[in-house]
Amino acid sequence: MARRNDHTREELIELTLQKVEEFLADHPHHDLSLRKVATQIGYVPSTLVNVFGSYNLLLLKVVARTVDELQLESSKALENSNSTKEALYNLAYCYHDFAQQNPYRWQLIFQHTMNGEELPEWQANRINNMTSILEKLVAILSPHKSFEEIVEASRVLWAGVHGITLLSVDDKFFTSSPIDGKALIENLLTNYLK
Repeated sequence: MARRNDHTREELIELTLQKVEEFLADHPHHDLSLRKVATQIGYVPSTLVNVFGSYNLLLLKVVARTVDELQLESSKALENSNSTKEALYNLAYCYHDFAQQNPYRWQLIFQHTMNGEELPEWQANRINNMTSILEKLVAILSPHKSFEEIVEASRVLWAGVHGITLLSVDDKFFTSSPIDGKALIENLLTNYLK
């Protein structure tokens, strides 16, 4: 086992988060445990609890890094757009593609719970930043709508894209012929924007 002074606190945090992300490249988070993570990095579980506060908060740090990565990809998708409407489509496709490429990390975002504890402000801010991107696009496309209508419309769009993405990642369309999730997203956006 590694000794407490083998790594600085920052190095231990980074090492731990990288190991969890490596695990999530091929396995769902519910196959992981604090003990498994500690064993993989050569520390005892109590050391990780001392560093992160709890296993739940360790996983939340992984969620935060995943949201940061999704936000970076979203920014790139928006930069490559020539219009607000194209930006909306590109944002939705980016969401779908990110989930397809990182299914277990993406699933952790939505399956992780705080078990009754309040979501830390640093994570709440990340979520607000992501939802505000969509709200801004909807506001530009529908300048006559009130703030409440914009929020509602953005959540309808996100819920639709999220549902299609979830079914696509889990391969749960229950059809005999393959269905392209991105084609469904295009159909949803086109019809909703009418």
